Amino acid sequence: MQDPQKLSRSLKSRHIQMIAIGGAIGTGLFLGSGTAIRAAGPSIILSYLIVGIFCFFLMRAIGELLLSDTSKSSFLDFVKVYLGKRMEFVAGWTYWFCWISLAMADLTATGIYVKYWFPSFPQWATPLIIILVLLVTNLVNVGLFGEMESWFSMIKVVAILALVIVGVVLAIIHFPVSTGHAGFANLVSHGGFFPTGAIGFFMSFQMVVFAFVGIEMVGLTAGETTNPEVNLPKAINSLPIRIGLFYIGSMIAIMSVYPWNHITTNTSPFVQVFSSIGVAGAAGILNFVVLTAAMSATNSAIFSTSRTLHALARSNNAPKVFTKLGRNNVPNLALHFSSAILFVIVILNYLMPASIFNLISGVSTINFVFVWLILLWCHVKYRQKHPTGYETFTMPGYPVTDYISLLFFAAVLVFLLFDPATRLSVIIALAWFVLMFIAYQIMQKVSLKN
Repeated sequence: MQDPQKLSRSLKSRHIQMIAIGGAIGTGLFLGSGTAIRAAGPSIILSYLIVGIFCFFLMRAIGELLLSDTSKSSFLDFVKVYLGKRMEFVAGWTYWFCWISLAMADLTATGIYVKYWFPSFPQWATPLIIILVLLVTNLVNVGLFGEMESWFSMIKVVAILALVIVGVVLAIIHFPVSTGHAGFANLVSHGGFFPTGAIGFFMSFQMVVFAFVGIEMVGLTAGETTNPEVNLPKAINSLPIRIGLFYIGSMIAIMSVYPWNHITTNTSPFVQVFSSIGVAGAAGILNFVVLTAAMSATNSAIFSTSRTLHALARSNNAPKVFTKLGRNNVPNLALHFSSAILFVIVILNYLMPASIFNLISGVSTINFVFVWLILLWCHVKYRQKHPTGYETFTMPGYPVTDYISLLFFAAVLVFLLFDPATRLSVIIALAWFVLMFIAYQIMQKVSLKN
């Protein structure tokens, strides 16, 4: 019999693999890649490669932490052990806020996507329906969440594979397009590999880092995986292949078909490539894919925020009521609370302009980077106490890779601070961090009085 106070270990290897993939692929690749390409040109390929390497180091650090003690259910438990209760409180509530705000932005987007097919359908109704469906799915059991996330991820994977195959074939046969002919020479024949110079190249890192937000979510599945010692390393080690194929492969395919300076930002590069070979309804197909990606992000948010609340409650950093599990070993009350917060988006669709969600999304993604820095520092502290590390899954190149990764992600935050488009988001994110430290101090004083 399974301990009724422990999370269900129902996520299979296939689920973990697809959750890891889904965490690495967002709507940014399908819709926002055009802006990134115009900003950096073909050098965006190198940006994805570099950021992908550092994200791989991040995931190896998280993986080693999780495998060092599989009795712990998430990476927040390790933050408490190696960085203290204060940092666990700050990191946990920041991570919860990250996913809540991202889900709000994505839910707003779903209303816009559905109106593409049904212009008269109320924009607030789509988020309402999606929240209810995903809440019910997550309440059934974690296996059903894994199954749904697997299918969401599969749709995204098929779309990317189709783009890469079509793009490579068009480049090989020099298919005629509106700008000339497709070909790999397009990668260097329009101003070189670094057409926007060093500034464009370095500023592209912020856009690329945003594309990887959510990749760490596999670290919340440790307590619900059937065989974490096998499934987690498999998911993490396959990360470089996914990065190479999905991100780098798609960028090469897009810019081989259309030179970087002919990619438009008002439509998806995916639509441009598929339209070039006469695919009927390319825009409609992509709209379905990005709707799926937005639903995937919301599904991930409902899962991750409920598990984060559960972990915080077990450490007395949130109301104890969130530790209670339902019949299927699912944190039902935590699920209901996070979903109830998401219902606010239905009301906000009436009250707030769409621009506010760009700001919220920016704050969220910056806070994700803060959480990444905390997890990397947590790994450093772990290795200082355990110099040999976890015997079969150690961080490659430690301690150099840890410190270089910390410097890299910190540098990204500095770039964001100097960019007028993201400066306010950085300031708000820093204010949130300060607020969380103050909240912890207040909570401690209240608990001492009681």
